[in-house]
Amino acid sequence: MFDLYGLWRDLHSRAFSRAMASSFLSCGEGTRLVPPLEVYGPKHVSLGRNVHVGPGSWFYTANEYARLEIGDGTRMSGLCVLSAADRVTLGRDVLLGRNVYIADHSHGVELADVPVYEQELERIEPVVIGDRAWLGQNVVILPGVTVGAGAVVGANSVVSVDVPPRTVVVGAPARVVRELPA
Repeated sequence: MFDLYGLWRDLHSRAFSRAMASSFLSCGEGTRLVPPLEVYGPKHVSLGRNVHVGPGSWFYTANEYARLEIGDGTRMSGLCVLSAADRVTLGRDVLLGRNVYIADHSHGVELADVPVYEQELERIEPVVIGDRAWLGQNVVILPGVTVGAGAVVGANSVVSVDVPPRTVVVGAPARVVRELPA
């Protein structure tokens, strides 16, 4: 049976990807951006080759020095938020489940009479997600975290400390529950 919807979706995302590619610092061949996509500061975002960004995702760079780098072959299911005030780096072939949140900063909360969104950003520390890591659905990665190559972060986990390569972490806060074979 002919899949008209699938064909339309494919053509739509290809056209959108081509139209958006020149907006970014770099956008590799074969990269697919599925709309809707919110991007603040696209000239500070680098997308590798064959990256897939699912619908409803949101990229934010806070200033002219911030960088968001996404490696070749990385896949984001959708509704993912990547927010950089300094640097957020995703390696090659990283897999992000739906609704993953990664930020290298947090908002100030000390001023009682100022809305949180108007307070200065705090705890600005780079985030690195290693090659072939898998972040499950609803994962939160906090500032300063490095997730090692090949690590798996279970669904609904909040990661506040570094994750060793080839380990499985789960929970809030996330903790190592298993080592994976090399």
